[in-house]
Amino acid sequence: MKILVINPNTTGSMTEKIGVAARAVANPTTEIVTLNPNKGPVSIEGHYDGAYAVPGMLELVRQGEAEGYDGYVIACFDDTGLDAAREVARSPVIGICEAAMYTAAMLGTSFSVVTTLPRSIGIIEQLAMKYGMERFCRKVRSAEIPVLALEAVGSDAACRVRDEVKNAIAQDRAECILLGCAGMTDLAQWLSSETGVPVIDGVAAAVKLVEALVGLGVTTSKVGSYSFPLPKPYIGDFAQFQPQ
Repeated sequence: MKILVINPNTTGSMTEKIGVAARAVANPTTEIVTLNPNKGPVSIEGHYDGAYAVPGMLELVRQGEAEGYDGYVIACFDDTGLDAAREVARSPVIGICEAAMYTAAMLGTSFSVVTTLPRSIGIIEQLAMKYGMERFCRKVRSAEIPVLALEAVGSDAACRVRDEVKNAIAQDRAECILLGCAGMTDLAQWLSSETGVPVIDGVAAAVKLVEALVGLGVTTSKVGSYSFPLPKPYIGDFAQFQPQ
């Protein structure tokens, strides 16, 4: 089995960190490849960044389909471009927010999310409603750190995330915690040990879900919403993305 894990931003160090987390949980027979686009924002912090990350991410999905990948993980907690990627791909595509929320719902009766900047709170709340998870979601919290602070050597970002996780457990009565950024992927085990509750990294959860779907022998439905994009001309800078 071969899974392509895509970091939709263009920061290579974050892609490498995501790859370490993905390979740590993958089956020995699963090959994990991690890539990021060569165009787009260095981090995704809001709707505008997300919109400009999508073309490069979809280009990688199209490339993956041509190369025969068995499944895909979109490694941004905004689940950036997830629905569009499912139109492009026949193989299963899982977003890390989606994976983390569904996983948490099987491990406890509630969860809170700890993300980076406050501007991400509304996006994650909307995703919880989209996935039918609002009844499980106690609160979306911000550690008030930029995404790239998680990549800074010697920063106090991890401690700020830890403090907010502890607040979520004490104040929200959350039974599980979701790490609301792919840049936090290396903190999950440490925080679980520190707090005694399941702290879920969406990258790891998504890899295991893709493995399960591929193992079931199912693919993305191409009847209705996720049918392939209709062939038509695209004009200007987006001509290269036009469906065939």
